[in-house]
Amino acid sequence: VIKCKAAVAWEAGKPLSIEEVEVAPPKAHEVRIKIVATAVCHTDAYTLSGADPEGCFPVILGHEGAGIVESVGEGVTKVKKGDTVIPLYIPQCGECKFCKNPKTNLCQKIRITQGKGVMPDGTSRFTCKGKQIYHFMGTSTFSEYTVVADISVAKIDAAAPLDKVCLLGCGISTGYGAAVNTAKVEPGSTCAVFGLGGVGLAVIMGCKIAGASRIIGVDLNKDKYAKAKEFGATECISPQDSKKPIQEVLVEMTDGGVDYSFECIGNVGVMRAALEACHKGWGVSVIVGVAAAGQEISTRPFQLVTGRTWKGTAFGGWKSVDSVPKLVTEYMSKKIKVDEFVTHTLPFDKINEAFELMHSGK
Repeated sequence: VIKCKAAVAWEAGKPLSIEEVEVAPPKAHEVRIKIVATAVCHTDAYTLSGADPEGCFPVILGHEGAGIVESVGEGVTKVKKGDTVIPLYIPQCGECKFCKNPKTNLCQKIRITQGKGVMPDGTSRFTCKGKQIYHFMGTSTFSEYTVVADISVAKIDAAAPLDKVCLLGCGISTGYGAAVNTAKVEPGSTCAVFGLGGVGLAVIMGCKIAGASRIIGVDLNKDKYAKAKEFGATECISPQDSKKPIQEVLVEMTDGGVDYSFECIGNVGVMRAALEACHKGWGVSVIVGVAAAGQEISTRPFQLVTGRTWKGTAFGGWKSVDSVPKLVTEYMSKKIKVDEFVTHTLPFDKINEAFELMHSGK
């Protein structure tokens, strides 16, 4: 058993608490990882807020991490002690019907236990003050050591800087993949990206790499426009600058609508606007943002009858174990940006400050 520091969420709506936790050794087909760096994501904040129906407390949150394998359980063959790895919130077992189908990346092998905050055998590897602490998204990267299933880990280039590539565990991969895998953006096309946070910037990067000729960023926060243009946005607009609905503004700007649109916020009203900003006959809108539990999307069916397509994406459609090492290689060879997404680097005990910076849009 390893004793180490972790940021524990004892209950919903309260700040994280830095505690000493015990991390049990890995059981069969499990891997214990020393986490070197972790990022914060809106998904962590969503669960911490208490709005997540799958949220269990007390829990160790975090799902954008990178580290070094400390030890492996019986039967683990893909990684060994000392390997550099990224934990994966969407695993890849290679055996279930989802893994065998090229159309999806949604491996279901450990979905039920992962959603309940436990390891595949139904138990937790974390304890604190004599209490069992739940796992989160199969990763729990807000701990100096964590235990994950062996199908939830990708071995990456040992030379990669972990304080950067941890971001490939969720946000950057999600946005980039939404453009290149889910939408399959084509050269010369026109795109609109709603929400210019980390995921939105990654979508812009993907659209640019795919050869889009016009990329319109949409956000209420004008402080984000300069960064969006750095990533490849050709122009940025705010819904507050017009009396007309934003979809009408975009349809006018683009002679009938955009070829591809992306919703990167998790707001069902914006999801509708993103679909309706698409061109009749061929426009494709991809939902990337995760809306709160129980919310529903709506539009007039005629929008779809007249040739628009509504799609969704999780982790950008990447089959995780296969793709994450390749994404790290693309970063190392400067094909994709990662460093530019990092705005602040804080010590672990300032994790609550990181959440405040995220909530304030900084």
